[in-house]
Amino acid sequence: MSPSSASSILLTGATGYVGGRLRHRLEADPARSLVCLARRPDHLRGGVAPETRLVAGDVLDAASLPPALRGIDIAFYLIHSMGARGSFAELDRAGARNFARAARAAGVRRVIYLGGLGHSGAELSDHLRSRQEVGEILRHEGPPVIELRASIVLGSGSLSFEMIRALVERLPVMTTPRWVSVRAQPIAIDDLLDYLVAALDLPGDESRIIAIGGADRVSYGEIMMEYARQRGLRRWMIPLPVLTPHLSSLWLGLVTPLYAQIGRKLIDGLRHETVVEDDAARRVFAIEPCGMREAIRRALEHEEREFALTRWSDALSSTAAERDWTRTQLGPRIVESHVTEVSTDAAAAFAPIRRIGGRTGWYAGRVLWTLRGWLDLLAGGVGMRRGRRDPAALAVGDVVDCWRVEQIEADRRLRLRAEMKLPGRAWLEFEVESLSASPEAPRTRIRQTAVFDPLGLSGQLYWYALYPLHQWVFRAMLRGIARAAATSR
Repeated sequence: MSPSSASSILLTGATGYVGGRLRHRLEADPARSLVCLARRPDHLRGGVAPETRLVAGDVLDAASLPPALRGIDIAFYLIHSMGARGSFAELDRAGARNFARAARAAGVRRVIYLGGLGHSGAELSDHLRSRQEVGEILRHEGPPVIELRASIVLGSGSLSFEMIRALVERLPVMTTPRWVSVRAQPIAIDDLLDYLVAALDLPGDESRIIAIGGADRVSYGEIMMEYARQRGLRRWMIPLPVLTPHLSSLWLGLVTPLYAQIGRKLIDGLRHETVVEDDAARRVFAIEPCGMREAIRRALEHEEREFALTRWSDALSSTAAERDWTRTQLGPRIVESHVTEVSTDAAAAFAPIRRIGGRTGWYAGRVLWTLRGWLDLLAGGVGMRRGRRDPAALAVGDVVDCWRVEQIEADRRLRLRAEMKLPGRAWLEFEVESLSASPEAPRTRIRQTAVFDPLGLSGQLYWYALYPLHQWVFRAMLRGIARAAATSR
């Protein structure tokens, strides 16, 4: 039986960045059945397709693997322990060995593994050495392996891309170490997924190592400058040769603490080039990967599309409904939400929201809104003078003072996009949710969410400088809306 006739696929790492996106690709193919192996299947339940089967298992627990691999034709191995405490390399070796042996015993015909690109024979970092060692273990202990070796992955949510974003957004002037000029061959996440899916149908039953990459060979510095250009940011880089990878990793922990633990291990691998040295990928796959500029454009475009479809309250913590305030991040965006409950039905709760702005005003801080309007006019903005088209009705595209209606659902949701002069972009959303439809005792929750997408460091400084004022205005506005809702019953 050839790989092209495979009908049952096991996906490991489905809760990770690459694995999560690959899962959607695999679920879109009705000819193949998909099984996802996860230590905590509940983290996937509710998000997978109805036909996808979830099984509990851990590559570090050899006894848990045989039931998951039973009847599997091809398995994707997308697991690494880089984020773990202690020796991640030792954990990776143990996990690969357990999985390879269980896969061979179960009769799995092929394993597809995503490894790290690095010159053969070069002095590799611990991270890259571990990635390549895992491939060796899988080949020697298990079924035939298709190992795809990639460099930097560019896509919204990937570790490499998010580290680049954090550095560029926060630092107008960067003192750059030597590793910033080392060349890599970044690959767009969509192209990487194309290669992984295409590996399912490669003919033959032998193990292969195939280096893959995008169309460009560029340095980390060039990637950062291109990101800055597409975001409309002006950035300067000052080379500082004394910043070694080790010192750079400590510096990274100060600037981007969110990525410090894993980022330090990645930076240690940037002393050597990670570029494709042969044309095997072009000979084997009918895939034309895009270049670095297009990869960044796609990442930002995908992020914008996902953001436009996001119901922001879903991104907040599960405890948000139990308190009246919460804050989180959606990519680079700051999301702040306030909630209150009123003893009225959804229509009455939404009525004051529908009338917001214009002669009705913003239910709190009238003097502050007026002052903000005058400051905006002085900066060349639209100010607060535009009012509204209609005092009670709203439609997508309508102007509301210095805002514009982006989305509206009757008695449910209103999203406004700011058109004032800002060092970034801002949205304001109101959501109404009925908690009790009983005519005798109606109860409705009103959620108000402010979102700010800061443009570089100036945007960050703007938001946090006005943070206390924002808090007071948003809370007071929501209280005013609640009072108006109570009187509209």
